[in-house]
Amino acid sequence: QVQLVESGGGLVQAGGSLRLSCAASGSIFSINTMGWYRQAPGKQRELVAAIASGGSTNYADSVKGRFTISMDNAKNTVYLQMNSLNPEDAAIYFCSGTFNTLWGGKDSWGRGTQVTVSS
Repeated sequence: QVQLVESGGGLVQAGGSLRLSCAASGSIFSINTMGWYRQAPGKQRELVAAIASGGSTNYADSVKGRFTISMDNAKNTVYLQMNSLNPEDAAIYFCSGTFNTLWGGKDSWGRGTQVTVSS
C-alpha cells in the first residue's frame, strides 16, 4: 500500500500564492510519476500538473506560467507552487502517483486539500 497525504491548502486572495505538498509513504521502491488533479463543484476532476521521476513535467493550459510542480525523490514528496491564483483555481486538489512497490506497480490517490480563492 502507498499512502499519500496532501497539505498546504487554504484560503487566499486572488493574485496570491499557495504551495501544496504531498508526501508518499509505504513500501515504495521508486516513483514513476506524481501529479496534482483538481475538482471544482459540479465539474469533472482534471489534471493540473504531473511530473515523472526523470523530471519531465506536464501542465494544464490553464495553469501554465503560474503553477510549478516539483519533486523531492529522497523525500517521496511532490510540491505544487501556485502563483497568481484566481477564483477559477478554487477546487479540491488531489495528489496522485504511480509507484513501484514490493507488490508491483501501484496507483494511489490522496484525500485532497481544499483551495479557496477569494475575489
